[in-house]
Amino acid sequence: MKRFETKTLVWAALFTALTTVATMVIQVPSPTGGYLNAGDAIVLLSAFLLGPIWGAVAAGVGSALADILAGYAIYAPATLIIKALMALTAGALLRRAKDKKPLTYAIAASLLAEIIMIVGYFIFTALVLRLGWGALAEIPGNCVQGVFGAVAGTAIFMALMRIPEVKKQFNTI
Repeated sequence: MKRFETKTLVWAALFTALTTVATMVIQVPSPTGGYLNAGDAIVLLSAFLLGPIWGAVAAGVGSALADILAGYAIYAPATLIIKALMALTAGALLRRAKDKKPLTYAIAASLLAEIIMIVGYFIFTALVLRLGWGALAEIPGNCVQGVFGAVAGTAIFMALMRIPEVKKQFNTI
């Protein structure tokens, strides 16, 4: 079993808090009871910088905590799973890039992660919230959130990777 350093735990805690705050800063209610937010950018950034495992922990816990604090606790269990899966997938795909075309891999990872989010919330809304095909109404809003999250998360990541200290700290690509 690989031992982790204290700084890894500190970074994960920081990204958990950043995810919560980014999710709560901008909230636009959606017709089905959820809300659009800016948290996906930090979900992806967590995955890219912390890697798939710690990124998934930070993204899932931070996003679920935001749901609870914002009064959308019914979404928290689904959010925990969906956002963790997003980060796990995005982080794992970017890790495969090594030094080859990090921008291409980051874009692909972001888009795949956002597809997971769209499909995940559709399934949750259709089955758990029992809206059935009415859950289709949530897809356009989730697409807007996904596009913003993918663009912002990838852009912030690529900008941070231009800073030698950041690149050395996270040793991502």
